[in-house]
Order: sequence, then C-alpha cells, then structure tokens
Amino acid sequence: MIDCVRITLAAALALMQVSTCFAAETIRIAAQKTGTLAWELAVIRSHGLDQKANLSIDTVELASPEAGKIALRAGNADVMVSDWPWVSRERSLGAKLVFYPYSSALGAVMVAAASPMKTLADLKGHKLAVAGGAIDKNWLLLQAALKQDGIDLKSQATIVYGAPPLLAAKTLGGEMDATLNYWNFCAALEAKGFRRLAGMEDVLQKLGSKGRIAMIGYVFDEAWANAHKDLVGRFIATTREAKQILATSDAEWDTIAPLTGAVDAATLHAYRDRYREGIPRRPIADEEQDARVLYRVLAEIGGRELVGSAKELDPGTFYQAIAGD
Repeated sequence: MIDCVRITLAAALALMQVSTCFAAETIRIAAQKTGTLAWELAVIRSHGLDQKANLSIDTVELASPEAGKIALRAGNADVMVSDWPWVSRERSLGAKLVFYPYSSALGAVMVAAASPMKTLADLKGHKLAVAGGAIDKNWLLLQAALKQDGIDLKSQATIVYGAPPLLAAKTLGGEMDATLNYWNFCAALEAKGFRRLAGMEDVLQKLGSKGRIAMIGYVFDEAWANAHKDLVGRFIATTREAKQILATSDAEWDTIAPLTGAVDAATLHAYRDRYREGIPRRPIADEEQDARVLYRVLAEIGGRELVGSAKELDPGTFYQAIAGD
C-alpha cells in the first residue's frame, strides 16, 4: 500500500514537472482595440496559433499610440507597434528599444474620382488636408520629394492639418481638394470612389527607397528581447502565420469584420486588399538600408523636433535575431 502511494506521488510530481516545463510563456502586447494589430491577435486566438506556439498573449488595450509608448517605457507591456524613426530617436536619448517590421501599408494622396488633378504637381493652388501635424512623417517625405521638382507645397498650396478621421470626412464631403492620410482612411475613401493621386510608396522611391518599406513595426526593449529571444521568435512566427491566413482567406475577413469598423462590404474589401499589399516580405537588411536613406531625409527636413540630435539612423534600431532574416 505504501509503495502504491509512493508511486502515485512520484507520478503526480512528474506530471507537475512536465506541466511546468511546457507552461505557456506570457507576452504582453499593447494594442488599440480597433487597430490592425487587434485584427491579427483575433486571428491568432481563433486559430489557436498562440497555443501552438506555447504562448499566452496578454493584451493591454490602449486609447492611443502614445499610451503604448508610455506602457512600454514603464514596463507595463513587452511589445507595441510604432515606427522606426521614433525607435531610433529613443535610442539616441538612451532608451535601447528595437524595431521589427510589422506592416508596409502606406498612406496616399487621395482625390475625388472627378478631380482634374493627375500628378502631385497639380496640388499647387489647391487645398490639401494633411493627417497629423506639421512634422507628420508622410507630410515631410512628400515635401522632400516634391522639392526635387522645385515644388514647395507649404507655400504653393493651402495646407490644413487635423486628425485622420476628421480630414477623411471633410475630403469626402468636398471641403478639401485632396488629402494625405493614413492607409486605412485612404482605403475607406477608395471604397467611396476616390482615387489615389499617388501612393507614398511612389514618393519614397523618388527619395531613394529601393522597395516598399515597413514604416511601422513591433517595438520592444532590447535587453528584454535579448533575454527572451526564443519567446520573441515564437511571437513573430505566430504573427506571420496570422498574416498568411489574412493574406489567403477571404472568409477570415468576414469573421474579423466587426473589429475593422468597416461600414460596408466595399470598405472591408478595400481594407483587405491594402492590408495584404502591406505584408512585409523583404529581408531585414533591405528594410534597414532603405530606412537609413529615408532617415537622413527626415532628419534634414524635420530637424531636431522630429529626430532629436541624431542625423543618422541608430545602428541598433532594427532587430536582427529572427531566424530566416
């Protein structure tokens, strides 16, 4: 009887050890409830990709991107989504953050289908709505590209700054002749019949970018990432699987439709197509090379207010430890 008890206890202890060895590791993701990251996280959960990768994803819901930066710096989140200019600036200020490409979906200059404008040069003399503010990166890069052709939009067009949804609505209502907005608002305008005067991918190539660059990516603390390389690798692999599902399954978009905020099928399809277009597919070295080129442009035109004192992209900005990159 005693031997039976001993065997039972030994078996229970062994099971506890196995359970401990295979306990899912937790990763805390700071994400806006309606952002594109939330779409991917929903796919990960519905398909059990987190369990497959032995991950426990704890989502820290945000009210704004700025809240994510605060959560990351305070140690209340492990990962958030932001852009590499900000990461490089933070590194120059002493915060050793790293960036890994998340999306190359880019904004565009949108005009009504019947607009007489055919090229970016035609923006002269018109009212252009710019999402963000005077140092919005898309706006700075657009200005830099047009200056190569002797065009100074700040003085040759009427510029109106504002929040992306407000400016999209004003453009839709005919109050603006054109808008430079973020990709999802541009997609929604496309669904309403608006057309792209130019995509930012075209603008960036004019400035020296060799391909479609991912301006935003996963951001995490470098020391934390180095201490959790396997965890980071499994998380990235899981998000790639989710992206692949969204890239190939139209039915999946019907499932996540409520999260996108799409008001109709046309808008959902526009989101789907532009999202798929923005899935990063380039080697990390190519991404970093283009980022270096564009960073110099941003540093020159945006100055210290945008990039701080650093004139070059910090060499440690891009995370290099993912297998296959």
